[in-house]
Amino acid sequence: MRAPTAGRTTLPDRPVRPWAALLVLCVANFLILLDTSIVNTALPDIMRSLGAGIDEALWVLNGYLIAFASLLIVFGRLGDLLGARSLFVGGLVVFSLASLWCGRAGSPLELVVARVVQGAGAAVLLPQALALIAAIFPPARRGAAFGIFTAVAGVAAVAGPTLGGVLITGPGWQWIFYLNVPVGFVGAILALRLVPDLRARRTAGIDPVGVLLATSGLVGLVYGLVEGQRYHWAVVRGPVSIPAILSGSVAVLALFVIWEARRADPLVPLSLLRVRGFAVGTLITLGTSFALFGFLLVFVIETQTLLGMSALGSGLTALPWTVTLCAVAPVAGRLTDRMGGRALLVAGLATYAAGVLGVALLPGRTSGWTAFVMPLIAIGAGMGASIAPTTTVAMRDISAVRVGAASGVLNTARQVGAVLGAAVVGAVLQNRLSSTLHDQAARRAAQLPPPLREPFVHAFTAASDRGLQLGSPRGGVKAPAGLDPALSARFDALVDETFRHSFLPAARPALGLVAIVLLAVAVMTLRLRPTRTDAGAPVRDGGAAVRRSAG
Repeated sequence: MRAPTAGRTTLPDRPVRPWAALLVLCVANFLILLDTSIVNTALPDIMRSLGAGIDEALWVLNGYLIAFASLLIVFGRLGDLLGARSLFVGGLVVFSLASLWCGRAGSPLELVVARVVQGAGAAVLLPQALALIAAIFPPARRGAAFGIFTAVAGVAAVAGPTLGGVLITGPGWQWIFYLNVPVGFVGAILALRLVPDLRARRTAGIDPVGVLLATSGLVGLVYGLVEGQRYHWAVVRGPVSIPAILSGSVAVLALFVIWEARRADPLVPLSLLRVRGFAVGTLITLGTSFALFGFLLVFVIETQTLLGMSALGSGLTALPWTVTLCAVAPVAGRLTDRMGGRALLVAGLATYAAGVLGVALLPGRTSGWTAFVMPLIAIGAGMGASIAPTTTVAMRDISAVRVGAASGVLNTARQVGAVLGAAVVGAVLQNRLSSTLHDQAARRAAQLPPPLREPFVHAFTAASDRGLQLGSPRGGVKAPAGLDPALSARFDALVDETFRHSFLPAARPALGLVAIVLLAVAVMTLRLRPTRTDAGAPVRDGGAAVRRSAG
């Protein structure tokens, strides 16, 4: 191996096979992002199998997400210090072992702890993947590589319900975790053979105060966002409330920024935000991730609760979205290499927003899967044309010595955007649904005998107060015990009818918010300068050209 030079990437002597390396990175990316969505489908079975309550079930979801989102910046920087490939392999091994632990968990607490460890493993490896792609691909091919990588991320997000439905109805919920184990260990072995050991030379150590401030601030922020709806954005326990947690976390993150600004070698170089492409790309990443997970929340509830599809049927309905995304993203990546990303981003984000509005306006209370085909094709095309160039635009002007820190920030923006999307869109949906359910229930109560009319309306009020169980039949609203079977069936039928007439009027404002965010991000994209990558230009990192063997 050649001797490292300050500001340059250290390269191996043997030729790099970038596309083979990209395949390994994509497999790991698919596994860790699949686990952000697939577990939702398995929660009812997990609760029955382990005797878990709703609080414990929520922590099975949120423990992973909190660990994942809050540790990305720290491990992005550690990749600069210890080597991206080493941490990638280590993170993949930890993720795989934790997946095995999840499948073998015998109690809710054990599963939650295993999920936290699994999320930490994901946080170790993901920033390294982006750093490695930026290092091994020259500018003329980097857009295509990022296009494939981000297409895999999109497919993983929408494939969770489908794959989860298949595994749960077959071998059981444990296999949503066991599936990761052989794939993860084979991926780790292939990474050692196919992924080059590229390092940016750094001499400074990690900043413990910065690590403490960044991690505690992000943990508090993500915790407040994912748990806020469950506590009605009010008191958690004693003097501790969700607003206090969120405001305290923001204050800690502000202290982190002040601390970092005074350090000669900060954990996150704030000068990154002076790179226009990176600053705008980070905001675009935040906005598109908000849109993806906010839309996915409404789509899954609409298809499964309103239209009565199974988890597998809901996943199959999303196939036009998945297939279009897979087809468009690599092409968009190549076009970014040739013509720059701004035009593609504006067109893609506008198309994405149009598809979301199509899902809001076109399906009716009795629609089948065909009503979703054209809007989902538009969403897939818009995502493919926008998400792929975003990463290229963000990372293009980042020097090799800062690529790990930049990758950590970009991935943190993606995860925080996902949390914000699910929390904010979920809160809008639940707020509007509570209001429309009360109005619709009051109209239909007259069809029941007088003694049941007030309990019928009160059942919806009580369900709203404890948090509508939107993944359960009829939102968790049940007929009173002891009713005559015929009357109980009539009660349940009216509950179903109330939900069918209430859901779409509530979903449309929630999806409208998603579309507004996408259009706002499209306008923000206009701040990017039109750029073009010349196929023969050398890669410039910190002013020094870095030669790479990229076949």
